[in-house]
Amino acid sequence: MNPLQHRCLDITRRHFLRDCGIGVGKMALGGLLADQLGAQSTAPLANPMAPHPGHFPGKAKAVIHLFMAGAPSHLDLFDFKPELTKMDGKPLPPSVTEGQRLAFIRADAAVMGPQFKFAKHGQSGMEISEALPYLSKIVDDICLVRSCFTEQFNHAPAQTFFQTGFAVPGRPSIGSWATYGLGCVTQDLPAFVVLSTGSGISGGSGLWSSGFLPTSYTGVRFRNQGDAILNVSNPAGIDASLQRDTLDLVNNLNRKRLDTTGDPEIATRLANYEMAFRMQTSAPELMDLRSETKETLDLYGCDPAVPSFARACLLARRMIERGVRFVNIFHEGWDAHSDVVGNHRDNCKKTDQASAALVIDLKRRGLLDETLVVWGGEFGRTPMVESNAALGRSRGRDHHPKAYSMWMAGGGTKPGLIHGATDDLGYNIIQDPVHVHDIQATLLHCMGFDHERLTFRTQGRDFRLTDVHGHVLKQLLA
Repeated sequence: MNPLQHRCLDITRRHFLRDCGIGVGKMALGGLLADQLGAQSTAPLANPMAPHPGHFPGKAKAVIHLFMAGAPSHLDLFDFKPELTKMDGKPLPPSVTEGQRLAFIRADAAVMGPQFKFAKHGQSGMEISEALPYLSKIVDDICLVRSCFTEQFNHAPAQTFFQTGFAVPGRPSIGSWATYGLGCVTQDLPAFVVLSTGSGISGGSGLWSSGFLPTSYTGVRFRNQGDAILNVSNPAGIDASLQRDTLDLVNNLNRKRLDTTGDPEIATRLANYEMAFRMQTSAPELMDLRSETKETLDLYGCDPAVPSFARACLLARRMIERGVRFVNIFHEGWDAHSDVVGNHRDNCKKTDQASAALVIDLKRRGLLDETLVVWGGEFGRTPMVESNAALGRSRGRDHHPKAYSMWMAGGGTKPGLIHGATDDLGYNIIQDPVHVHDIQATLLHCMGFDHERLTFRTQGRDFRLTDVHGHVLKQLLA
């Protein structure tokens, strides 16, 4: 036995109370205070999803975020660079690529010019690729940002950073912050819904997680066909009356536990059970597109029986009509390390018509002014070609975090605006740089929040979506 252990055995309760300066009186006071605090904590908790105002009246009541996972090439879709055509096959000057981390290619890789033709459209004269024929018809309704950048150059960290403001999973997503700040105006559907199309989501469920916020603010993932949520339908032999009785019994037990502990997660569980019960009616009605006209289905290019990006966009419009606050549609598949032409032609065919139709449809229904539509990926693509015989890659583009493009429409943004610029090579930003945190701050502003004041206290400090960064892009606001 060591001396420390021997000395500890000699300490009595009287020594402990005297030497620690606690005393019986202080212990009794602590017990009384604990009882009072416990009584306060067991008070009935307010509905975490009850609607409440933001910091100021926001133009956008809802957001539809069309996230192009895998990173579209700004150089082939939105940011025409004739100089790249002149330099095709030659390396960039070393001064341009100095200090740049690249994922799969060398800094001296040969330049590859734009792979699609560009033309100017609309009164704004916005220059758009031929790969986006439908978007080119609505350029005067969108705000194009050509100067986005991020510090993340791999997909999952960059996607997580865009959605949560942090490159490592565990923080609340944008949709979670929005519903935490505003609550929900519908009692029949979740406030925050997630859909996915394409080849999956490399960033995983952390992209719509509530992180350290209560789990009531987590995004609810809907399937693109069949039951919106697995097991939303009753099994054989269970009718609505029996289910209601069963749910009431479970809820009574949960409420007793909530009264005892005050645990907010139990309040979330109660709300989720009730939401699931109501969604057995609301979700099938939402997903049934038979009430949509043939003209609307044709506008989106949507076959109601086939899961697709078009169907997801039409569902998103139906959701915000029914009071959903935030809809995230993830379309994975833009990671064109090889055959950028084939990759982008295919993905544009799947997404372009429906993206433009969503803006048109919202506008004609009087919903665009109060709905913010956001389109873009996690970073851009390099001006240099990626070719690797060992990996079977050719005529592709590598990851490029230093410059990329995205667009917004409605929700208080300025239509027909072109914001920011890159150099002649599309490599570096030369005008009005826009960091991911700036995009997040602006999105929250459109919904009525001061991004510096929308905080949640955990682990001893206040956290926010934009961390200690971000500026509202006032030039983008109408």
